[in-house]
Amino acid sequence: MNGRVLRAQITMRCCGTTAPEPTAGPCWQLFVAMTGLVSDWPVFTWPTSLQAPTFEERAAALASLGFTLAEDAAWEWCEDTTPEYHPHPVRVVLMAAAQIRPLDGGAA
Repeated sequence: MNGRVLRAQITMRCCGTTAPEPTAGPCWQLFVAMTGLVSDWPVFTWPTSLQAPTFEERAAALASLGFTLAEDAAWEWCEDTTPEYHPHPVRVVLMAAAQIRPLDGGAA
């Protein structure tokens, strides 16, 4: 996979997660979009918090999954809304995405 550019996305999970580890409330989750089953994608989940992870925290999470930002890449932020079927009023959420590449000799 060396030289291959992939995409990472970070999003607020407003109602917590069930995988890879359950969280009791809102948390940020980073995943690497790849071919194959979504359940096989590399995922990093921060502890329950409403505060967006810093640039350094995002870099450390990517590195723990075996990735780094691609050359000249930057996180691109956008707004979305939570789905109407969630058990709370619809609210605005932030999402970000960036081009990434496997670390040299990384687990990716």
